[in-house]
Amino acid sequence: MTEFQARAAAEWLLSAAPDAAECRRQWGRGPHGMALLPAGVKWDVLILPGALGHPTLDVLSRCADRPGPVLSGAGGARLGFFVPPGTASRWLGTGVRAVGRGAWIVVPHPGRAAGVVSWLVRPDGSGTLNDPGLLELAMHEAVAMEGRFGGW
Repeated sequence: MTEFQARAAAEWLLSAAPDAAECRRQWGRGPHGMALLPAGVKWDVLILPGALGHPTLDVLSRCADRPGPVLSGAGGARLGFFVPPGTASRWLGTGVRAVGRGAWIVVPHPGRAAGVVSWLVRPDGSGTLNDPGLLELAMHEAVAMEGRFGGW
């Protein structure tokens, strides 16, 4: 990621922050600075267990020109797919945690080294998000692949 791309991605993330200056300060603390940003403003996040999230991202990467932002947490045990605001309130899938308005997400700076939470797909600064319908289809395909190959 170039410096320009990282700056554009950071500005897009900051556009959701109630206090952009405080978010910048949080990012600046330590080499893996993290900030809390509200869900439901610019995005919601669908959190999948890693065993489903990783193959879902593989499928999604083949189907979409470029997937929207995806976070990895807890050593890859969970993946958070950024989707349009309002998706969390309509999501009915089991085993997926839907995070929307009223919740906060730990977000690393898009241009820095990985920490406990890291970007698998960094935001591009344009506001591109994962399409919930395409994400659901990718999840179904990932589950079907598990059946074909006897598990991950």
